[in-house]
Amino acid sequence: MAGLLNGQWVEKLPDPDQSEAGEYNRPSSAYRSAISSDPDAEFVAEPGRYRLWVAWACPWAGRTLAMRALKQLEEIVPISIGHRGEEGWTYDEGPDGEEGPYPLHRLYTLDDPHYTGKVTVPVLWDSRTQRIVNNESADIIRILNSAFNGHTGNYLDLNPDALHEQIDHWNDIIYPGLNNGVYRAGFATAQTAYEAAANGVFETLDLMESHLAQNRYLAGEYCTEADWRAFVSLVRFDIAYHGAFKCNLRRIADYPALSNYLRELYQWPGIAQTIRQDVIKPDYYSIPLANPNGIIPIGPEVDYAALHNRAELEGRGIWDCAAEDSAA
Repeated sequence: MAGLLNGQWVEKLPDPDQSEAGEYNRPSSAYRSAISSDPDAEFVAEPGRYRLWVAWACPWAGRTLAMRALKQLEEIVPISIGHRGEEGWTYDEGPDGEEGPYPLHRLYTLDDPHYTGKVTVPVLWDSRTQRIVNNESADIIRILNSAFNGHTGNYLDLNPDALHEQIDHWNDIIYPGLNNGVYRAGFATAQTAYEAAANGVFETLDLMESHLAQNRYLAGEYCTEADWRAFVSLVRFDIAYHGAFKCNLRRIADYPALSNYLRELYQWPGIAQTIRQDVIKPDYYSIPLANPNGIIPIGPEVDYAALHNRAELEGRGIWDCAAEDSAA
């Protein structure tokens, strides 16, 4: 995979993403700082100070876009939306309004001129100090969940203390089995590695189907971050992973509970605007390792706006800290 080597863009980094057995290994994120409402913190929560660098196609960036919408942070945390270019994710302008094309790797070298590693989205950028705060989506969604509550008055909590155990339980299942599992299948370079990864994907989907047939959300009655971490993979599955990544044993449309669950989440206020099917499908089919001939299939046709039946199961929406405090 391409990336930066001592601050210089290279088409192939020296440390391979594939093991000798042909397994795809996702590298760790390099930036893991947090934003806090504490005025003495290194990165203080302030409207307009931080920018999210994302791409429509990327599910990891999709997590942060979903959380930004749910927490009504559109006026607090602006975004830059990129596309694949000759040197990785590329944007129409740079962080200071510099006219593009602006490859994301230049943002990484603004922070660290000698950076070595992959150049990934999402990136949470501090416009004031010209530094990367965080490039790990799991961290960023938790930052967005709480750091700016005092500025928005939105106290919805996607990671409430009372549900930590259930949330972490499902996160620990969904990340290796689905979120990263589809990539391990799609980027495998050996048959045994591919089959192990693909079978793991469907074992995870089967488990989710069984659970969601009886429960409105993964953590029960409440919709939490675990649901949105699953959502970004589910919404890409039939249009991209099923074909481009060869995860073709079944479609999400073949799972009654999962397909209805997916439609409910897609129809949540503000979420449909974070999904661009017209970008997602061609992007995945443009990956040479997954689709060397570059041909984009004409199907499938999906309608995530269709009616769903999830109201038949008891649900309480997203945990509201303000309401819970009032009740107490």
